[in-house]
Amino acid sequence: MRVAVFAEDAIPYGGEPDSMRLNKVVSRIAIFASVVILTTMLQGKTNVTKQAFGHTADGAPVDIYTLNDGKVEARITNYGGIIVSLRTPDRNGKPADIVLGYDSFDGYIANPAYFGAIIGRYANRIAHGTFQLDGKTYSIPKNNGDNSLHGGIRGFDKAVWDVRQLKDGIELTHVSKDGDQGFPGTLTLKVTYTLNGGALRIEYLATTDKDTVLNLTNHSYFNLAGEGNEILGHVVKINASKFTPVDSNLIPTGDLKPVEGTPFDFRSPHTVGERIDANNEQLKLGLGYDHNFVLDHSGKTLVEAAEVYEPTTGRILRVLTNQPAVQLYTGNHLDGTITGKQGHVYKPRFALCLETQHFPDSPNHPSFPTTELKPGQKFNTVTVFEFSTGSR
Repeated sequence: MRVAVFAEDAIPYGGEPDSMRLNKVVSRIAIFASVVILTTMLQGKTNVTKQAFGHTADGAPVDIYTLNDGKVEARITNYGGIIVSLRTPDRNGKPADIVLGYDSFDGYIANPAYFGAIIGRYANRIAHGTFQLDGKTYSIPKNNGDNSLHGGIRGFDKAVWDVRQLKDGIELTHVSKDGDQGFPGTLTLKVTYTLNGGALRIEYLATTDKDTVLNLTNHSYFNLAGEGNEILGHVVKINASKFTPVDSNLIPTGDLKPVEGTPFDFRSPHTVGERIDANNEQLKLGLGYDHNFVLDHSGKTLVEAAEVYEPTTGRILRVLTNQPAVQLYTGNHLDGTITGKQGHVYKPRFALCLETQHFPDSPNHPSFPTTELKPGQKFNTVTVFEFSTGSR
């Protein structure tokens, strides 16, 4: 990149007053910086900036990082790796924030809904807060009735992660010590967010020094019409022929049930509201959709897990992953007690989550894909949120 040199800045000593010269130089530097950022965006490159966001109760500084590739702007904080905002354009080029959250850091200190956070050590539920590994029983804090949810009382969503800036994103690292929330093994984690071409890529990498269990995801709540509205008109497609039915505590029964002939069949597109209130036992248990869908094609390569289309704005979200499942959650427990961005009150079905994951409660179901991680192994998964506009 060439750097412009302004000839008139080279004024000999004794010309204009120093203060006037300094003001001119500062002004030109600001203009030049703006041009560089705009040029970078037009060239399809990602601009990454950092600013202070707050402090935790014990004084740890919290920062927020803005990633902008000229199409999408993502703001991510090192507190819990939370995606604070995602601004994407509609079919007319008008941008809007499409994820739920808070305007300031204070809202995220409690964050009962886990808005936008990295979830671990174990995403979703573990029945009775216990599991066995290598013949030993481990107990995890119960924070969801009789169950452990999203890693316990103080999961990765409440950790302050170390950050390294990349040319197109950020790399977050965290060490979870042996016994953290009852889980065995010291776990070393790296989560990378990169933004390119309108796609936000999240890569998870972890190693352990002792046998453990691990299930990581991101818990963003999407509303493609712009946060603060219902999502019943969103059109959803999920590439899954089976799902895992749950009991009254939302714990998988262990069965894999075909979606065919049920309100859970999203192999062809359906609006969220079309069948969410159907006379179906599973929907009644979840107060809507809060279920794990078993992806038809999963493995080491990225595949399309789901697609969401919002007709009024033309926004499209495509979710790709190498995880074996995705949890569709329709914000059923948002009850109007949370006030989020711009004073919006978040009510039931004001957002949907597509949490790429392993199956809930897998440590207690040997027939499910294993979530065990052993020394010498690497946990490595990728999820991509790809944004565009169009019609379906």
